[in-house]
Amino acid sequence: MESTPTLNRMLRGARPDAETFDKAYLIKKVSSLRATYQIRLLAIATAAQGKKLVLKVPRICRFDTSLQGLMQAMPGVIQREDLS
Repeated sequence: MESTPTLNRMLRGARPDAETFDKAYLIKKVSSLRATYQIRLLAIATAAQGKKLVLKVPRICRFDTSLQGLMQAMPGVIQREDLS
């Protein structure tokens, strides 16, 4: 994974909300979700570790076309799971 410094030359990163041995979980309680820097970075990191990124969102949450495109570009890496 390539690191990208900010304007202040600080490296940025992201951490999942929870992890298991084969999955990383990102929990969002939103009505729509885009492919944010956080999601893209976590998807790349989990793929490099051989894990899956699970997005836990409400059932009504809609995925933006940018996120759908990321999911197609990285098949099997990003999964959706409904919050209970």
